[in-house]
Order: sequence, then structure tokens, then C-alpha cells
Amino acid sequence: MALGALRSLENNRKRCSRNQINTLLPSFYIQFCGECLQPCLQVTSPLCPLCRVPFDPKKVERSSSVEKQLASYKAPCRGCSKKVTLVKMRSHIASCSKVHEQIANCPKFVPVVPTSQPIPSNIPNRSTFVCPFCGARNLDQQELVNHCMDNHRNDPNKVVCPVCSAMPWGDPSYKSSNFLQHLLHRHKFSYDTFVDYSIDEEAALQAALALSLAEN
Repeated sequence: MALGALRSLENNRKRCSRNQINTLLPSFYIQFCGECLQPCLQVTSPLCPLCRVPFDPKKVERSSSVEKQLASYKAPCRGCSKKVTLVKMRSHIASCSKVHEQIANCPKFVPVVPTSQPIPSNIPNRSTFVCPFCGARNLDQQELVNHCMDNHRNDPNKVVCPVCSAMPWGDPSYKSSNFLQHLLHRHKFSYDTFVDYSIDEEAALQAALALSLAEN
């Protein structure tokens, strides 16, 4: 898990509400999970999510103390049981053959009650994606956003959005000129929650308009 620390850029007479003390502090740090901090970094004038002090996103730093803990603590892989440091666990699971075997051997879909409808097959994978910059695999939508923000923030290459290309209406050849902005603006929610993949984009728009008119 990526972690960051915010350094206050206010003058040294700001009070840290996190510690709830009245002492004047020369400067202070607050640690946040990188995923929790992302919404604050997407606005023009970000504020600390805890004490609401303005901060410069360019001054966000990775917490070396937490990274040392992640690099020293080990846990067993759920597939091969090999003990791996937490900082390397995600990459290990992505390449672990035992984990892939477990996924492949998951029970196939069976209807709860008898049905005349055909059992779905050859359903495209729309739940995990591959990073278009470095090829990192098995990233869900939020993990893809976090991964690209952490590792490819300054990458100027035009790439195909793996989320859009997995959709029925997606164009697998279209390259986004600013992929990070595209991710942050177009993929703030999971399509699985709102989209009926059995209809095209125009039909989905008409259905949404009809539902909106019905509610009003």
C-alpha cells in the first residue's frame, strides 16, 4: 500500500489539530494511505483531509518509516505459502503459479435454480486490468489508478485505456493523449455497478434518460 506524508506549507504558527495541542509547531507531518489521499490531489487547491491546512501536492513524500516496516514484515502467500515481505506481496501474487491455479480451479458458474437461459461463457474480464505503461497485471480499477499515479505520473506516452478497451463499445486502438487525466475523470466508479453490458452505449443513455424522467 502506498503511503504519503503531508508537510504543512503554512507558517510555523499553525496548530496541528491531529495532535490537539496548542503548542506552536515549526512544522509537522501527517501520514495517510495513498489511496485515501488521492481525492485531495485531484483538486486545484488541495487541503489536508484531517486539519484542512492547504498543502503543495509536489511536497507529498513517501513515508520511509512505513516503507521500512513493509519491507521488514513477512506474510505467507495465499497460494504457495512462501513468506514474502509485504512490500513485494502484490507483485509476488501476480506471478505466483499456485495463485493462478487456484483462480483457474474456482467452481464454474451454476444457476441457483433450474433455468432455461444459457449459462454465460466467454465473458470478457472487466474486473482486473493490465497497466498500459509497464504491463503490471491483475489491477482492479482503483488499483490501476493508484499504480499509475504512483509510478507513471510523468510518463508522456500515449496509451490505450485498458478499462475502455474492455467495454463492448471500447476502441482497442484509440490512444489517450493524457491517460492519467482520463483515468481520474472517466473511471471514478466501477462500470460493473451501473452498466448493462448487454446493450450498447446509445441504448444505455436512452434508458438512463427514461429512468431520470420517471423519477421526476
